Amino acid sequence: MTTYYYVLASQRFLLEEEPLEEVLRERTRKYQEEEQEIDFWLVKQPAFLEAREMADVKAKCPQPAAAIISTNSSFITWLKLRLEYVATGEFPAPSDTIPDPLASLAAVS
Repeated sequence: MTTYYYVLASQRFLLEEEPLEEVLRERTRKYQEEEQEIDFWLVKQPAFLEAREMADVKAKCPQPAAAIISTNSSFITWLKLRLEYVATGEFPAPSDTIPDPLASLAAVS
């Protein structure tokens, strides 16, 4: 089982009010320069929020939500400092309640 760390906020906040695209592009470039594997993902309407143990987290976050999920806790801490008005946390996966840590409930168009 792997521990996944996340930054969570409303989709509107993360995708429209914050310069998230620029932040993720810079981080991707840094990883490529260092020949490091990408260990973060942007997930709209993350399914992990449906797990019973995440009920309090989901209740506090405006919906629809979006999350940046990573296996790198330092990256999530850095994002929290950069974005400020976001929730952070962690969860183990895969598990009975979170079989796919990167699953989304967003409809594919």
